[in-house]
Amino acid sequence: MSKISLIIQREYLSRVQKRSFLVLTFLGPLLMASIWIIPIYFSTLGKETKVISVLDETGIFFNELKGDQNIQFVQAVPQLKAAKENLSKLGNYALLYIPKPDVHIPNAAILYSEKQPSLEVKNYIKGAMKKELEAQKLALQGIDPDILTSIKTNVFISSIKLDSSGLEEKTSTEISMAVGMFSAILIYFFIFLFGAQVMRGVIEEKTSRIIEVMISSVRPFQLMMGKIIGIALVGFTQFLLWVLLTSALVFGFQSFYKTELKAYQSTQITESTQGLFANNGDENTNAEQAVPDENIGFFIDALMSINYLVIIGSFLFYFLGGYLLYAALFAAVGSAVDSEADTHQFMMPITIPLILSIVMAQFILADPHGPVAFWMSIFPLTSPIIMMIRIPFGVPYWEIALSGILLIAGFIFTTWLAAKIYRTGILMYGKKVNYKELWKWLFYKA
Repeated sequence: MSKISLIIQREYLSRVQKRSFLVLTFLGPLLMASIWIIPIYFSTLGKETKVISVLDETGIFFNELKGDQNIQFVQAVPQLKAAKENLSKLGNYALLYIPKPDVHIPNAAILYSEKQPSLEVKNYIKGAMKKELEAQKLALQGIDPDILTSIKTNVFISSIKLDSSGLEEKTSTEISMAVGMFSAILIYFFIFLFGAQVMRGVIEEKTSRIIEVMISSVRPFQLMMGKIIGIALVGFTQFLLWVLLTSALVFGFQSFYKTELKAYQSTQITESTQGLFANNGDENTNAEQAVPDENIGFFIDALMSINYLVIIGSFLFYFLGGYLLYAALFAAVGSAVDSEADTHQFMMPITIPLILSIVMAQFILADPHGPVAFWMSIFPLTSPIIMMIRIPFGVPYWEIALSGILLIAGFIFTTWLAAKIYRTGILMYGKKVNYKELWKWLFYKA
């Protein structure tokens, strides 16, 4: 077995057997599954009905506040002071006070409560008042509300991509944005997480002087590559376990809560599709507006038309390529310092491209085929994140190939630079290193 293979085996086994690895491996799926499970679980529980007293001096709004299963409106005593005192005595959730305005039509109200009122309550009241105010203004202008309602029209714009041969493919900008951003954030997270592990591992071995024994048997480059690849395999193992365990938890939850899950999914689909296809009219009328089945079907077709094989393959490539590129730089930083506190001055230049990629993500999503998006997806230090944002929108294969070749070349170049720093810094103790010193190390003869 080669020396690099032995180092990889040592790094892999020593890390997967740690308690922290096991805790994070099992805790991660619980957290990820809970993001999906907890909202569904709590939706199955009965909500407490919020009783709101209403003091309406205008006499316009109380009858329009119908309430629902979560909110109930009751008439308050006619004096504001007495109504405030009764709020705590009756145990009501809040007191809605609508003063009589100086102008003809009111447009404001005051909500008194012992606790900060929820956004759900405020939005419900705002929607009901808005609906009634619009009706009052229409009446003043002599306009029949039914006429205004009849001229409101929902518009759905479907997007179809044409290739050079004229073949049509249904697409969805919203789905592409979600897939691209999710993939990019995962890569950003894993590069930082496992790159930092490489740096900490180098610092620990350097400060414990274990490195002196290891260097007597292997070359510094072999040690660095073995550590980088070993931790990469740890990362892949952890990621695979996260996917499997999260899927098992979600599948198990689906098996035990089939009825509740169907009800929750039905509610979510109704609300989301109404939000997508409804116009900007009153919130309370959105629930009454029908959504054409073909619109929902279009989004399902767009979701199914995504080339998941390309996305998954690209994700694995850019995750591995980005990790290897940055891990070499993290290893170089770890070899140049004596403690983790000394790494900050060297970490900034390394992390700037990663942070810039996330900051620029919103501009890339706005114009995924523009010149900024193109060049940032080609540059090796930003391509792992930016290219993953662009790929769901459809990127020519020659651009992906060029980006991949440059990423591999960037990895080889940064590894060569990092190895020069690593071979010198790994045996350097008690000396504060600056950028000038690092520059000298690059030209030391082996």
